[in-house]
Order: sequence, then C-alpha cells, then structure tokens
Amino acid sequence: RVKAGAKVKLTLNHTGQMAKEVMGHNFVLLNQGVVTADFATEAVAAGLANNYVPEHSKDVIIHTITIGGGQSTTIEFDAPAVGTYDFICSFPGHYGMMNGKFIVE
Repeated sequence: RVKAGAKVKLTLNHTGQMAKEVMGHNFVLLNQGVVTADFATEAVAAGLANNYVPEHSKDVIIHTITIGGGQSTTIEFDAPAVGTYDFICSFPGHYGMMNGKFIVE
C-alpha cells in the first residue's frame, strides 16, 4: 500500500542460484484492466532480450530488468492514481503464482 503520487523504491532480490536464462525473475506493474494471462503470453513472446516485457507496451506502468540467482535490481517511480493494480513476474510460466496487488490510496 502506498499513497497516490508517493515516491516508491522497490528492490528485487533473487535469492536463488540459477541463471536468469533458466530461472529469471522480474517485477512488472500493470495498468488497471490488463488481463494478466493475455499480457503474460505477449511477454513470453518478447523474450529475455526485452526482459519479458513487450516493447512499447501500454499495459506496463513500470518494470525491472530480469535477474538471475544472486542478483538484485532497484527501480524508483511515482505511484500511479488511486486504485488497485496487478503485478507479476513475467518470466515464462511464473505469472500464475508470482503475482499480487499494488494498492494505491
């Protein structure tokens, strides 16, 4: 939960040991109304070179790079408007279990 317009700093730590090509992870914050299953299909097609995020996608508010075991990455952004937003890991096959709600008050 964050306040609308607040500065958000998110650090993603991959505590595993596998390379990003095998077991990568990322954080993708989606706009409201995006169907996560549809986005995940497009994300897989975008590939690792694009961090499993379709280029120029209007569905994405912010995302991290894809990281592998022992790596971390940090993003900073302003929280969007009041509402509830989905976030996922868009690495192939992950979105179904690696997801949540980003709540802006």
